[in-house]
Amino acid sequence: MQAVRQCSACARRAAGGLQHNQTDASALRGRVAACIRYLSSSERLRPGVQKSGDQTNPAHTSLASLSLGHGLWQQVEDLSHNSLIRRAASALTDSSSTFLSQATLALTDALTDYSKAVHSRIAFQRKYLSSLGKMSPAEEESLQQAVRDWRAEAAERLNECKRFESTWINAVNLSKMAAEAAYASGAHQASILVRTNIQVAQSQVEEAQKLSAEADKKLAETKVDEIQRMAEYTAFLEGSDEHEVQEAYLRED
Repeated sequence: MQAVRQCSACARRAAGGLQHNQTDASALRGRVAACIRYLSSSERLRPGVQKSGDQTNPAHTSLASLSLGHGLWQQVEDLSHNSLIRRAASALTDSSSTFLSQATLALTDALTDYSKAVHSRIAFQRKYLSSLGKMSPAEEESLQQAVRDWRAEAAERLNECKRFESTWINAVNLSKMAAEAAYASGAHQASILVRTNIQVAQSQVEEAQKLSAEADKKLAETKVDEIQRMAEYTAFLEGSDEHEVQEAYLRED
């Protein structure tokens, strides 16, 4: 028991010296090794009469000494600069991955909402164009108002997409730097994990961007149809006006 107390006191003094001056690491290792040797020799020479069934097993004594020595060496390792840097780098990759995950979710949701708004605008706009000349003034105004509402909604969602895209790009860049720092510090597993997260995030955003691009393409096609349909409808109205003028002239004759 005295050996354990002496060894523990030695370890505390050595650990305290390491905290004040990291250059004493080699001295600490020497002290740990001395403690192990002292403990082993003390256990072998410990006086006292023991019962035949309670004889100390040399293998157990060696294992106990080895266990204590391993704990002390582990304490040395945990206090080293390299170990602390690896821990900090791993924490950095965890934080950057969380930031990237939230930014990715926000951007993909915004892109999805934008696509829905554009498709809704297209649906009402096409309904309005197909019903030109067949609606009452109230119905025509109702459809036009629906188109205006969805146009405003799509514009708002597009601004949201741009804002979240900027945040997402920053999150990707931060995650890349965190992965590089983790790899350089020796935290290779953390570096691999955050690089995988970046690839997954990029894939999700690309898919959402593809859907919004398809919505924009359909909107452009609808605008072309609108120009053509409005031109035809205007020509029809002008033709109707000329026909009515001619009939009125003939009636006067």
